[in-house]
Amino acid sequence: MFALTIDIDHWVQKEFQTIDFGSKRLEKRFLRVMSDLSEEPEKSIWLSSGSRANAKAAYRMIGNEKFTKESILAAHKDTTNTRNQNNNILLAIQDTMAVSYATHKKTVGLGYNCEKTLGINVHSCLLVTPNGIPIGLIAQNVNTRTTNSDPRSQHEKQKRKIQDKESNRWLQTMQTAQTNTPTDVTLIHIADREGDIYEWYAQALRTNQNFVIRSIHDRLTPNKTRLLEELYQSKPKGCLKILVPENHKTQTREREATLTLRYMRQEIKKPKRIRAAGLESTLSLSLVSVKEENPPSDMEALEWVLATSLELSSCEDAVLVVDYYRQCWKIERFYFVLKSGCEIEKIQQHSVDRIELVVLMYSVISVHIMMLTYLARRFPDWSCELVFCESEWKTLYRAANRTVVVPKVPYSLGDALRFVAVLGGFVGAKSDGLPGLKVVWLGLNKLFVLHTFREFI
Repeated sequence: MFALTIDIDHWVQKEFQTIDFGSKRLEKRFLRVMSDLSEEPEKSIWLSSGSRANAKAAYRMIGNEKFTKESILAAHKDTTNTRNQNNNILLAIQDTMAVSYATHKKTVGLGYNCEKTLGINVHSCLLVTPNGIPIGLIAQNVNTRTTNSDPRSQHEKQKRKIQDKESNRWLQTMQTAQTNTPTDVTLIHIADREGDIYEWYAQALRTNQNFVIRSIHDRLTPNKTRLLEELYQSKPKGCLKILVPENHKTQTREREATLTLRYMRQEIKKPKRIRAAGLESTLSLSLVSVKEENPPSDMEALEWVLATSLELSSCEDAVLVVDYYRQCWKIERFYFVLKSGCEIEKIQQHSVDRIELVVLMYSVISVHIMMLTYLARRFPDWSCELVFCESEWKTLYRAANRTVVVPKVPYSLGDALRFVAVLGGFVGAKSDGLPGLKVVWLGLNKLFVLHTFREFI
């Protein structure tokens, strides 16, 4: 199912084996640049290229009119579909990330990513298996605002058609994801509260697409009651225990939370502000509520209300919806790798169009890093041979354990992940938990260097 390797040239060749720019020379240069960036994703194109001539060739490639994001995504999509041979259900997780280019005032086409900051908004759709393994990027687009202020009132903004709003990207990405996925695979679209859009629900139901969205709006029902009032007055259907991971920002440790489970089927009314002709006046959704009734005194209670197209006939169905939504944070980790690992806010390009291309190239690299990390977490007992070739796992063992002894048999994938993390600075104390993405990408970079010069070690 998964074909991973730290042999960068081999991975790039396999990942983009169907790349087609209409120019063999351009395709060869692209593969070379992707290999250079993958070896040292934290470095710029100039520094990773190895020479002035290679760097200039990379910049010419990015400026070539035949070099398009559509071609890159098409090749990546082909390989993603090949990876997904055993899953008839995939989660398509959407989210937007703001990227700051505050000092890039001469970049052609650059506007604002919010009311104050020069930059872009990157909207991506990540494909994740139901058991949490990221396998590919199915869609990505970039936008930037022409001005840093809007003179219209909030009421005037809300009355606009969805096609005239930035939030239309959620609808467009949903359709793109569906178009680019094989017909024998069922997509379940996942989004956080920003995806709680009436027009989004309407389009999904009209086109028979499934979704799980965290609700933020307390919508009206046809009986003129409030949605949350109806939900919370319903009888609890059971309890659910989940493991809440530690949060370094809030300095909270990992804990187990007991959540009260409710679910129901309900109709919602179209908001009055929406006057689009032909849009359904009511929609029927399934709703799942999980709420922590007795949280620790120093912590905020967990509470999610999820809107879904999936039928709920039992507690098991509702729990599955919650499990699907819990994978939503994977796209946050994807953006973390992009920003912190690949350092995309340091990209130096002459135009927004070129920045978009480079962001996409780094995005494919980020997916590869995440795939390796979560595959090893999910299947720690698998053999490391499924990811590393013999010379790679032998070099990894010697480097992580600081020994000249060469192992005779391959070890587990879980051990391999820890060895990679050790190279990246992972200490492995009990309080550290599992190795994170940052130590993995740092460790892979060191392992690549060590493997390249293994004959001299």
